[in-house]
Amino acid sequence: MKRLQLFREHRYVWSGVLLLVLILGIAILAPYIAPYDPWEMGIPYLRPNSEHWLGTNDIGQDIFSELIYGTRISLFIGLSAAFITTVIGTTIGIVSGYAGGKIDRVLMAITNLAIVIPNLPLTVVLVAYLKTGIWSIIIALCITSWAGTARLVRAQVMQLKQQPFIKLEQTLGMHSGYIMFIHIFPNIGNIVFTRATLAVASAMLSEASLSFLGLGAVGQKSWGAILNNAFFRNGVVNHYWWWYYPPIICICLCVIAFMLLGSRDTRKNQGQTFISM
Repeated sequence: MKRLQLFREHRYVWSGVLLLVLILGIAILAPYIAPYDPWEMGIPYLRPNSEHWLGTNDIGQDIFSELIYGTRISLFIGLSAAFITTVIGTTIGIVSGYAGGKIDRVLMAITNLAIVIPNLPLTVVLVAYLKTGIWSIIIALCITSWAGTARLVRAQVMQLKQQPFIKLEQTLGMHSGYIMFIHIFPNIGNIVFTRATLAVASAMLSEASLSFLGLGAVGQKSWGAILNNAFFRNGVVNHYWWWYYPPIICICLCVIAFMLLGSRDTRKNQGQTFISM
């Protein structure tokens, strides 16, 4: 009964988990699920049929196989960029909020500058400047996406450091690094997790946008790259819906999965309940 009640209370989160498990399963088992080698060329512009469920592209590659393999690249870029972004933003936010004074002013000045610069144009410039590849996209996304997390974490840390158990640790002479990452970090875990899941969704959308603009990883299959091919090789003009709708649907489902995963209530860690270790 308790398990059923728990599921009802967090049904959106569990829906996101199930959807994400399905997507991760497809990415991991791509070589076994895909009916064809996504780089194998055949008869171009075939309509969906029993052999090619989503038809073929302009050079005869199976679109369904491309879609399955594209899950790997899109997820890898999204998860990697979100992880690095969250680590950078959380670290800066904790240090800035706890240290205060000059350190806080300098870090927040950099953070404010990063916030006011439009993300997508700067990301496009960075990707165009850097050497083409997956890690170039990840680095560009990390440079432009950490500031929001830093601001939110800083605000929570400034509230948290006024709590009695933090004051007690300071009075006992505990090292600042110990207090920040042993006592403060566990109390903002919910917020960091939520920001991380939203960062994955944002990074995947950004990757799809960059690939659609032709700035994706050359020679790699991703959902954005499929959209780029469909748009610039007459798929959209000729209304080949089986070419451009599936990657759009996959991107939407993946973003929804991470949004649902990060939808759990974070209010418990926003000044109401604190963990003292």
